[in-house]
Amino acid sequence: MYAIVRAGGRQHKVAVGDVLEIDRIDAKPGDSVELSTILVVDGESITSDPWVLGGVKAHAEVVDHTKGDKIVILRYKNKTGYRRRQGHRQKHTAVRITSIDSVSK
Repeated sequence: MYAIVRAGGRQHKVAVGDVLEIDRIDAKPGDSVELSTILVVDGESITSDPWVLGGVKAHAEVVDHTKGDKIVILRYKNKTGYRRRQGHRQKHTAVRITSIDSVSK
């Protein structure tokens, strides 16, 4: 069983036990959060109806807060190298999926 969840403007494919990085959320490590589902696939059926998925959530536990890599800019110039680093590092939250609600028919 897996689900497609929406977190921070992006969509991620998750299953129970997966660890993924989402945009920073205000929660301490060890707290539990709920992620809204867009699609749920179990062994027999695929559910994407928003009326059915309205109450179906993916439950996750916050693992850690991290920062992403710096942005590296590479430009090609003839016979010279050009490599520059930008200073921005995106803040992320690592979460572990603990359970996905089942779809009741």
